[in-house]
Amino acid sequence: MSRFDTTLERLAPVSYAALRIVSGLMFATHGAQKLFGVLGSDRVPLASQLGVGGVIEFVTGLLIALGLCVRPAAFLASGTMAVAYLQFHWAGQMGSAMWPVVNKGELAVVYSLLFLYFACRGAGALARVGKA
Repeated sequence: MSRFDTTLERLAPVSYAALRIVSGLMFATHGAQKLFGVLGSDRVPLASQLGVGGVIEFVTGLLIALGLCVRPAAFLASGTMAVAYLQFHWAGQMGSAMWPVVNKGELAVVYSLLFLYFACRGAGALARVGKA
């Protein structure tokens, strides 16, 4: 193993933690947009499908970022993004509209697969508040 590979291997737990924390916070901002009408978005009714999605995005995003209940939170977030892609981006269309680059669903697909990976792998390093 080269020195470069060894260095990267040593940084893997920290880079995974950074990926989990940053993606969790970014996901929570999507929920904050829907729930609180912040960051250039309008508030949606809480008792709507978008409102429920906003609650899931906000709560699971914070849990993932904090490293709390990562497996169930990430599994729920992954499923939510799979549904979001199928219902709002693909919408049962055939042909070129099914491609994420055409229907603007890339982020939903990436979030879905990323959160599925988090659900399988778990919290990793820096997972508990106050733990170094």
